[in-house]
Amino acid sequence: MLQPWSEIAPRLVDVAMGRKQADLVVRNGRWVNVYSGEIVPGTDVAIVAGRFAYVGPDAGHTIGEGTRIVDAAGRYLLPGLCDGHMHVESGLVTVSEFARAVIPHGTTTMFVDPHEIANVLGMPGVKLMNDEAQSLPVNIFVQVPSCVPSAPGLENAGATLSAVDVREALAWPNIIGLGEMMNFPGVAGNDPKMVAEIAATQAAGLTVGGHYASPDLGRAFHAYAAGGPADDHEGTTVDDAIARVRQGMRAMLRLGSAWFDVAAQVKAITERGIDPRNFVLCTDDSHSGTLVNDGHMNRVVRHAIARGLKPITAIQMATLNTAQHFGLERELGSIAPGRRADLIVTTDLTALPIEMVFGRGRLLAEKGVLVADIPAYDYPASAKNTVKLGKRLAATDFDFSAAGGSDVEVRVIGVVENQAPTKALQRRLPVESGVVQMDRAGDVCQIALVERHRATGGVVNAFVSGFGYDTDCAMASTVAHDSHHMIIVGTNKADMAQAANRLQEVGGGIVLIAGGRELALVELPIAGLMSDERAEVVAEKASRLVEAMRACGCKLNNAYMQHSLLALAVIPELRISDIGLIDVTRFEKTEVILR
Repeated sequence: MLQPWSEIAPRLVDVAMGRKQADLVVRNGRWVNVYSGEIVPGTDVAIVAGRFAYVGPDAGHTIGEGTRIVDAAGRYLLPGLCDGHMHVESGLVTVSEFARAVIPHGTTTMFVDPHEIANVLGMPGVKLMNDEAQSLPVNIFVQVPSCVPSAPGLENAGATLSAVDVREALAWPNIIGLGEMMNFPGVAGNDPKMVAEIAATQAAGLTVGGHYASPDLGRAFHAYAAGGPADDHEGTTVDDAIARVRQGMRAMLRLGSAWFDVAAQVKAITERGIDPRNFVLCTDDSHSGTLVNDGHMNRVVRHAIARGLKPITAIQMATLNTAQHFGLERELGSIAPGRRADLIVTTDLTALPIEMVFGRGRLLAEKGVLVADIPAYDYPASAKNTVKLGKRLAATDFDFSAAGGSDVEVRVIGVVENQAPTKALQRRLPVESGVVQMDRAGDVCQIALVERHRATGGVVNAFVSGFGYDTDCAMASTVAHDSHHMIIVGTNKADMAQAANRLQEVGGGIVLIAGGRELALVELPIAGLMSDERAEVVAEKASRLVEAMRACGCKLNNAYMQHSLLALAVIPELRISDIGLIDVTRFEKTEVILR
């Protein structure tokens, strides 16, 4: 357990003065100083009790018989990377497994919003993840979910968090603030619950996370900024980024598994000359395959550099800027005396190979391999068996009826590759025996949302375009942001029913059925959101899922992530929920068939 600075400050001073020995000294490094923007060669770093005590030209005076010495041999020393906004559950693994996956990539700090598990298990689920986070050798701070459900009146989640719940949780240890405020119309409209949650967070001196998912930068945006959110990760354009920074918010630029929002927004810095100090890099949602195979925050930093940022600027946006935003500048985000000794050793600031990772002064990973022992974390039985459909589904449960006529004009959810928003499309579909048919040639297939928290047996049907499936198939998932019912997309109703029933059997997960045959399955028994297996195992299963989707004709990048967000009724334009098709530009239920 890391001791507070106040308890060990005299020891830090003694080591810096040479009166006591350091636990670890890293010698002859090139110090990436995120405060001054310099690379300082010939630097030694002395660490004691998990914190930096001395950073300077020669730490020989801090070395004693018990001091471990690491020769950096002229390599770069940079702070451990910070993810300013993310959801562990999107990795399909537990907090411990997420940490195991990302530590070798240099991530030593994460700010997590567990609103996924909150929508299934309520505050007990949040507490489970917060307790687990505190057991790990890296810094994982938790934000209290603000919007459960995310769109009140437009969906019903498995749980509801009140303003009283939020206020009480803000006093828990390890809580860093309020999770993303997705109900942006509620903030602009002075909804009492939103106002109360933000006020409680401000009173506690903590940070209010933002989520303004509208392209409207007029009065509603200004009202949202006035309402208290301190950051926002939903921008997709250069003007979005500039508008947020001008209003005193941090613009969080995300590169997740399916959200590619960095390239457009870094132009605010590289082309428009905006001061980068109020820009933060984050991932938001990364699935296990991305984490294991491609990286985490190192991937985001490399991407930002490739899009024109200076390496030191990109590193600042993933370290110091993040720490300052959350009021933790004196704790992390830099290699400076008193801070937690989170340190990366690398030979190249552009390619950013992560050669050594230290967390709180302890070697955690080397040459891309985790060397620290991070045991699996056991979740209780109360967190499992959460998929309750109330019945076995049949193909006829997915019939969409239409009275009269041989065809009908319908609203269709249009998937946008690599972005969270969807498009509100219109298509004319044939009607046979009173049932609206899909149009595989026109890339219109069926989407269904099955209520899975209260065993109501409810099924809502609609249509979606963009997946490109060209064979009989269906994919079902109990990860369906944010209320996490079961969401199914398919071209064949028998396959849709089989997929739904299969997930009920295994207690949640993701499955792809094609022509009655199971091609891929990722079991997620914890709240229907997370696996209890190792990250590498989950990544392999997720990889098989992606390949199965491709075999069925889907060529979208990270199509599973697109699938899982089709129920997110706070991001325009069209979504599906347990009450029907939702027009998120108007925040109201709309009809599938146009009148």
